[in-house]
Order: sequence, then structure tokens, then C-alpha cells
Amino acid sequence: MAEFPNIVPALPEIFLACVIMALLMFGVFQKGGTADNDVGTYRIVSLLAIVSLGLTAMLLIPVAGGRMVTFAGMFVVDGFAVFCKLLVLIAAIFGIVSAREFMERHGTARFEFPILIIFAVLGMMMMISANDLIGLYVGLEMQSLSLYVLAALKRDDSRASEAGLKYFVLGAVASGFLLYGSSLVYGFAGTTSFDTLAKIFTGGGDVSTGLVIGIVFIMAGLSFKISAVPFHMWTPDVYEGAPTPITAFFAAAPKVAAFGLFLRVMMGPFGELVQQWQQIVVLISILSMSLGALAAINQKNIKRLMAYSSIGHVGFALVGLAAGTEAGTRGVLIYLAIYVSMTVGTFACILCMRRNGRMVEGTSDLAGLGKTHPLLAATLVVFMFSMAGIPPLAGFFGKLYVFLAAVEAGLVKLAVIGVVASVVSAFYYLRIIKVMYFDDPTDALDKPLGRELSIVIAINAVVITLFFVYPSPVLNGAAAAAAALFAG
Repeated sequence: MAEFPNIVPALPEIFLACVIMALLMFGVFQKGGTADNDVGTYRIVSLLAIVSLGLTAMLLIPVAGGRMVTFAGMFVVDGFAVFCKLLVLIAAIFGIVSAREFMERHGTARFEFPILIIFAVLGMMMMISANDLIGLYVGLEMQSLSLYVLAALKRDDSRASEAGLKYFVLGAVASGFLLYGSSLVYGFAGTTSFDTLAKIFTGGGDVSTGLVIGIVFIMAGLSFKISAVPFHMWTPDVYEGAPTPITAFFAAAPKVAAFGLFLRVMMGPFGELVQQWQQIVVLISILSMSLGALAAINQKNIKRLMAYSSIGHVGFALVGLAAGTEAGTRGVLIYLAIYVSMTVGTFACILCMRRNGRMVEGTSDLAGLGKTHPLLAATLVVFMFSMAGIPPLAGFFGKLYVFLAAVEAGLVKLAVIGVVASVVSAFYYLRIIKVMYFDDPTDALDKPLGRELSIVIAINAVVITLFFVYPSPVLNGAAAAAAALFAG
């Protein structure tokens, strides 16, 4: 008789799965025929979802120490997994909180929204803890299917439907890349287990061409999920077409999960083959930084601008992965933590942009914001300066650590290209500030801040501004997470 697996490492995921089923049943039985009843159900489910995500974060504490593997070696929990999962949970909580006012105002306050967020989070947590190519694929598809539905959640909006369809079609292609690469690795190595693959490649020796091709296809599939060039083509259209709070969630949580998976795959089973894949990561990083810096310059829609900005940030984070070292991994994790805060705060500011009850998304609509809404403009300045990497804001330290790791690994040219790309990208961040403070206001925006958005913006603005005062929680947490990944 087969031994029952140890479920303690997977308790947070099991808890979330139970929460999803309970909330689905609750939502179905509470849902009525009136709009007011639907809004009431949405509010209750959203509140329960936020509480559940908070409890899930607390459930990570018992599994935070050491390294535990279960389910026939397919699921692993270590310090690295706990760090990435906490970032995902924080991003998801912010996403649900930021969305309430928007969803209710636009008539899309459906109880399925927070449940789909939790479903995606469950997939992300499974991705981060994947210790096998099969487990990797299951977690990735659970996340992706939820995100496809979220992108097209506003069914009567043609832009949202188009965004969901594009995301689905291109996501299917990326899944094909990933599956084909996994099948090649299995065919040439004889296993899908990360631990077994790591043992096979330890000690060097010749690596078959088929295996290298398999790794390249896996990297292509994962690059799509982080929207790295040349697999970025879905990002601007999906960011622009999806409802703004869903775009905010897309820009934060899935990026962290996909990067966590990318780091675990490349530093774990394929860590000994760094010479085989390093040049590919360097190329993807350079292309992403360059496109993110240049393509956003002419963007008039602020959500499309943020899409190209996120592609650039992915390029900066990939600098740390290209280093292939523990210091590089630490730099990526620091960058991701800061990136989540910058992105959530920026999109919360975008959610405040309304005129006569309608959302406005053009950069020109920010004209005169410094005069009409000085507090909102000031917080947006903080986020823009941080994204540009201007000290002493948090964004500067994120770039500093990945560039230092690249220099230590001998990738000086890559670090220099990163600095140049950062300088170029500062142009469009500074242009937004110029529009807010030096252009004459047209029609004033509506009263911008609801209570939830005020809290989200304030928390993230404080984190970004005062990061240099007390950075140790993020720095020490990232260092411990990186050490745990390399110790495994």
C-alpha cells in the first residue's frame, strides 16, 4: 500500500483550494436577481478572499524553515518558495482591494472576480513550489486559465474580449513551447524530476544537443509568462484592453510567480549548465531593456506605456538571472519585491483617473494634475522617480543589486547596457511628471481618492520612499531565499 504523502508543506495550497470551493458555493447561493444583491455578494466574497489570502500567508510560517519535499518529489517548499509566495499573496491582496470601487462603478462587480484571483494565486504558488516538469506545467496552466478569464471578464467590452482572446491564443503557443521542451528534456535525460536532473548534470561532462534545445524551448515558454522580448507581443494589447484593476494584478503577481519558477528551473536542475544558457538570458535581457526603454517613448496611453515599462523591468531583473550566481538571484528577488510595490502603487494612481465618471487613460489627461490634485500627483511622482531608478527611492536599489551581481559575474557590458537603458527610460517617466506639473489643466479629474485606493497608494508610497531607511527585511529575506535555493 502506498504511503500517504506528507501534506504539511502543501497546507497553504490545500487551504486555498478549500477556500475556492467554499466561496464558489457561497457566491452561488447568495447570488440573486438584483444588481444590489450582486454587489453585496461581491463585497462579502472579496472580504473573505482578502482574509483567506492573509491566513494563507500565516500558514507559510510553519513551513518557512528548512527544505521539505513531498508528493513523490514533485512539490518543494524552502525559504525561496516562501519569499516568492509572500510577494504573490501581497500583490493579490492589493489587487482585490484596489478593484472594489472600479468594479462596482462599471457594473462588473461579480463574485467570481476574487475567486478567479485566488485560483490564479493557487496556480502561482504551485508553480513556485514545482520540483518536477509535470508539476511545473500543472501550476502554470492553472494560473494561465484563470488569467485568460480575468482578461475578458468585462464581456460587453470589445477591447477586453480581444485582450482575453489574444492572451489565450498566444498563451497556448507558449504552453506548446514549454511542453515540447519538457518532452525533449525527458527524452534525453530520462527524468522530469528537478532533483534527479540536477544530479545528472553535476560534475560537467558533455550535454547532448537535444537537451540544450529542450532547455531553450522551456526558456521560451517561461519568457512568454514574464513578457520578455521576443515573447512580449501580447503584453501591450492585454494591458490596454483588460479592465485596469485586472491589468494591475497581471503586472505584479504573475510576474513574481513566473520569475520564481524561472529562477528555480535555471538555478536548480540546469544550474550546472549555466554556460549553455547564459548567453540566451543575456540576449533576452538586452532586448527587453532596449525595447522597454525605446518603445514606450511614443505611447500616449498610460496603460500601454506601463506595459512597455514592465517589459523593461523584466529585462533589468533578467540581468540578475544572467549572472547565474547566488548574488544574482538575491538581486532578482530584491528587484521583484520593489517592482511589486511600484507597480501596485502606480496602477492605483491610474485607477483614480476619472472624468465625469469615466476612466481616462491618456497621458495628456494628467495635464495640470499637480495643481488640481497635488497629493495624487506627488505620490505618482514618487512611483515614476522610483521606476526611473533615481536615488534614494527603492527602485534605485533594485537596479543597483542586479547590476552589481552582473559585474561580479564578469558581465560588465550587460550592466553598462542596463544603465544606459535605465537612463533612456527615465525620459518617459519624467515626461509624465512634466505633464502633471507644467502643462495647463483641461477639465479637472473627478475627486480621485476612494478609501481603499488611498490606503493602497499611501502604503506603497511610504515603502518606496522610506525603503533606504529600513531595507533589511527585504534584503535579508532575499538573501535567505537565494541561499535556500542554492542550498537545495
